[in-house]
Order: sequence, then C-alpha cells, then structure tokens
Amino acid sequence: MDIYKKVKELVELMQDAEIDEIEIKDGLREVRLTKHLPGIQGGAVPMISQPMSAGFGPPPPGAGAPAAGGGEEAAAPALDKDVSEFKSPMVGTFYRAPSPESPPFVAEGEKVNKESILCIIEAMKVMNEIKSETSGEVVDVLVENGEAVEFGQPLFLIKATK
Repeated sequence: MDIYKKVKELVELMQDAEIDEIEIKDGLREVRLTKHLPGIQGGAVPMISQPMSAGFGPPPPGAGAPAAGGGEEAAAPALDKDVSEFKSPMVGTFYRAPSPESPPFVAEGEKVNKESILCIIEAMKVMNEIKSETSGEVVDVLVENGEAVEFGQPLFLIKATK
C-alpha cells in the first residue's frame, strides 16, 4: 500500500470519528494531519515532516545523504536580510491561480499583505488557499504552475516592507 492510500485512510478516519488531528510516528518519520491550520482553508491537510518511502518503512537509499560529487553543486545563493522564503505548509499540487483562465494570485514585484492569498495547493482533492504570513513584495516565484510540492519546500521569495 502506498503512502497516499494510507494518508487517505487517515483522512477518512478523521472525518468519520470527527478527529481534528492525528499524528503517527514511525522511527524517524512522522505524519501529522490537522483539519484547521492558520492560513489554510479547507479540510484535513497532510503534513509530512520527513522524507517518506512508499510506505512507513525505511527511507529510500540516499535520503538525507549529501550529494555525490564532492560538493560540485552550487550552494544556494545567500538571501538579502530582508528577503525570506515562504515555504509550503503541505504536500500537494501548486497552482498560481484559482482557475486556468484566471490571472495569478501574485506575481513578481507585486505587494502582498498578511493574509493575502499567494497560491492554491491541492491535496487529497481539496483546494487549499495558502495565505501570506507577512507583508512585503514578491521577489520571485520559485515553483511552476501545476508542479508537485513538498512540505517545507520554498515557494516564494518575499522581501519584507518597512
């Protein structure tokens, strides 16, 4: 059974038993489902805090290991002290707009306020509006429309307004 089927079963259990939160730990991996998170509207939201294999078994080979090649990969550029990464609060599919015909919620150079909708992340057939936690200017959109995103993955760079 794959992880998505297990998460779906947990979501159904939460709905049937009217449970607001479930947390399961298996060694170093953890799955936490919460119905109502700040800044997210919708139903239960899967939150995966560690890399997971197809089940709750051991992580895939190389997970969390440094890349081979003796550090040939370029290090991530240092961010301006006023620029911060807005990270995905969940696993799902990233959408920049409410529909394919609509303009994006935000674009590079656009000002956002706390609680401005930045994007939608679809998880378990639920469209979750993801809201900004700070006011500022969108410096960069780091994810393509329709791309799968992981928990904690940077989605936007936002420069704080003074």
